[in-house]
Amino acid sequence: MKLQLPLDWQVDAGWRPVLEAWRESPAGQGLLNHLSQRETAGAVIYPPDPLRALRLTPLERVRVVILGQDPYHGPGQAEGLAFSVPSGNKVPPSLRNIFKELQRDLGQQPPMTPHLGAWAQRGVLLLNTCLTVEDGAPASHAKRGWEALTDALIEAAARDAAPKVFMLWGAHAQAKAALIQAAGPQHLLLQANHPSPLSATRPPQPFIGCAHFSQAAQWLAGQGQSLDWALSD
Repeated sequence: MKLQLPLDWQVDAGWRPVLEAWRESPAGQGLLNHLSQRETAGAVIYPPDPLRALRLTPLERVRVVILGQDPYHGPGQAEGLAFSVPSGNKVPPSLRNIFKELQRDLGQQPPMTPHLGAWAQRGVLLLNTCLTVEDGAPASHAKRGWEALTDALIEAAARDAAPKVFMLWGAHAQAKAALIQAAGPQHLLLQANHPSPLSATRPPQPFIGCAHFSQAAQWLAGQGQSLDWALSD
């Protein structure tokens, strides 16, 4: 499936002003032109629906933000939700470690499905900081203009009055902490290594053992909110 250009997806009204401002900016125009040129040249770009997270998780419902980095760059994997792949796919290594920590932390059996849409619909914004990639070429669209949009989305979520949990896994996500802290102290920032097998168990902030899922649930409960981390197969 070809990338849907221009960016005319139906997204939640709360996100729309951010998207529209970016689309008219030099960063947005430059990125859109680059994507169009790459498709004309025959590049295969994933995912076909890069803004899916903004449709499944309205701004007013965001309770947790999980930041990824780059979409999966293999066929049939990226689906516009950080760390998630469609049902029927093999569970990628980083997601396998996420499920491992979910089991260790909350006692939940790892689901057979690698699709995280249920989390998105419950208020977990699964946002990659770069929203497209070319087939077989990781980070091929990094620093092309997506980051201007995703930084603005992170800032919008942080400025929203509802208290939220921001899970920053790895140095790339942790670099966004200042955007969140600038909005005020009402949010909970949880930081750990990236769940990749290359870093998940390394000190000083190993992902395995971080207990972010239980910490988020307990903190949200103190705010009068609840979040179910269970995923059905």
